[in-house]
Amino acid sequence: MSRDHLQSTERPAGEAGAPAGDADVPVSAAVETPFLELLARGASADAYEQPVLLARAEGGPAGRIDALDRAKQLALRVRSELEGRRRREAELSALFETAHDLAGLRDLDAVLRAIVQRARSLLGTDVTYLSLHDADRGDTYMRVTEGSVAARFQQLRLGMGEGLGGLVAQTARPYVTDDYFKDARFQHTRTIDAGVSDEGLVAILGVPLMLGHHVIGVLFAADRRARVFEREQIALLGSFAALAAAAIDTANLLAETRSALAGLERANEIIGDRSAVIERASDVHDRLTELVLRGGGVHDVAAAVSQVLDGTVEFTEAVSAPAGALEVSRAEGHAVRHEDDWIAAVAAGDELLGALVLRGHPGLDPVDQLTLERAATVTSLLLLARRSAAEAEQRVRGELLDDLLDARDRDPRLLGDRARRLRADLAATHVVLAARLDTAASDADQEADARRRLWAAASHLAATRHGLAAARDGGTVLLLPLDAGDGATDLARRTARHLGRAVHESVTVGASAPVEDLAARPAAVAAAYTEARRCLDALGLLGRSGDGAAAEDFGFLGLLLAGEQDVPGFVERTIGQVVAYDERRGTELLHTLDAYFACGMSPARTKDELHVHVNTVAQRLERVGRLLGDDWQSPDRALEIQLALRLHRLSLPARH
Repeated sequence: MSRDHLQSTERPAGEAGAPAGDADVPVSAAVETPFLELLARGASADAYEQPVLLARAEGGPAGRIDALDRAKQLALRVRSELEGRRRREAELSALFETAHDLAGLRDLDAVLRAIVQRARSLLGTDVTYLSLHDADRGDTYMRVTEGSVAARFQQLRLGMGEGLGGLVAQTARPYVTDDYFKDARFQHTRTIDAGVSDEGLVAILGVPLMLGHHVIGVLFAADRRARVFEREQIALLGSFAALAAAAIDTANLLAETRSALAGLERANEIIGDRSAVIERASDVHDRLTELVLRGGGVHDVAAAVSQVLDGTVEFTEAVSAPAGALEVSRAEGHAVRHEDDWIAAVAAGDELLGALVLRGHPGLDPVDQLTLERAATVTSLLLLARRSAAEAEQRVRGELLDDLLDARDRDPRLLGDRARRLRADLAATHVVLAARLDTAASDADQEADARRRLWAAASHLAATRHGLAAARDGGTVLLLPLDAGDGATDLARRTARHLGRAVHESVTVGASAPVEDLAARPAAVAAAYTEARRCLDALGLLGRSGDGAAAEDFGFLGLLLAGEQDVPGFVERTIGQVVAYDERRGTELLHTLDAYFACGMSPARTKDELHVHVNTVAQRLERVGRLLGDDWQSPDRALEIQLALRLHRLSLPARH
């Protein structure tokens, strides 16, 4: 109240005669002082009645009591104003702190918990809680509670329109009830009512959390007793709800930002990985290209990929690779894992040429897998190129051998040049071999396929041995150089075994006697081939399928098989060591042999024929056995030796 008003009020009492003791103290000051003291110490509202009651008890003038009563009313108004300002200050401080928390948002749950705690403190309620909208389920659920003690209440879910919170979420407007269970404005459900009853709530205030025009949740303040919420309290809770909505929005934005940043980081990682992939792919491409250009082979590709993959890569034939994994790799066109290895099929269309196998490397990233697959593709191209080149070379080798067999009037110089381009030396000693499959095919197609396989195997053998091969007379003919210390028989047998393994069938090979200087003597090749064919036919007649032999292996029958009737060669092979022994020592071993066979192989009659002691005959025959072998008296050997002795006598100059 104003001082002038107090003075005008107190003046009549002074005129009526104030106490002498109060003459020096202004009446207004005497009236205001006790109330100022009460304001200063923040006394309760009840304490402001004391000065008025005391004046009445003392029987003070009516004017003074009225003045004290008016001063009391003014003091209470001032007290109320001060309390309102303090309350607003606390509210603003709480809102400011909440805004500060929101500005430094790190944990959404922590910010929402602080909002609920401050709302409970400022509104002085028993419980505050916040529910959020679940877009997937179409209802709201409890997110944060403060002051709650009931577990069922803390787990409540409110459908749209159910309970006070459901009504707030549905209408996007604040709702307040003084007595929840008696309020019929919203839909009661057994579940919600049970939760509210467990918590013991009576008065509830709910305000919506808004983002734009959308309700994302509800903020509640509730008491366990009947209570009327004032407009200021509703507005304050609405301010907290706005901050809570802003916090949620900020958190969502931060989450989206983090997600976007994570996406950018992942994209950057992918770009980095792709860059590394491109660099590695470029490196592999450069290595393989350089390898192919310098004429590298399949095993060179495997070695290069081994370095890139930091493992052991091997090329294997199709029959040596795991059949299941190899077929899957061929069908899918990708490398597949087999136990701790990786298998990449090397194929050309439907034909399996082999496989690249990465050993003991179970963990293989997609880039390395692609590298292995690319290497398999390069390997298949190399094999196809090599095959094409080999087939072309085989045709050239076959054409040269055909010319040696058929065109006897070819220029020897041109034949030699052609042979040198194929890394064949016609001046070296060679053997002509005739090879034939022993197994009869069930139909013409199978027979033709078997012959092609035999020709391919023979051509490969000829190329590796610097010889020639051609398909001829239903089989294959080979012209192979004869190594020093080697014989035609050994070469024929090795060739039969090699070709048999290559085609997985029995192959019989007949060989000619060694021939020399083929470029100058082209006709010798045709004659040697005729001899090899005769040996091949003889092997068949003798039941020696799958074997190899030369004319020298058939004894005197070889004379009939040999194209040039090599009588000196037969004599040399059969009794040459005995002839040489007689010539060196001046002995009579040949003469003894003639007598021994003429006497029916009887030592007793032989000693009479020779006029020597029987021991002398025995000693001479023992020497023959050491020179010709222990089986020299077997029927076959004995027949050959007798024929050789007769041919040797016929070859000697006539005696006059």
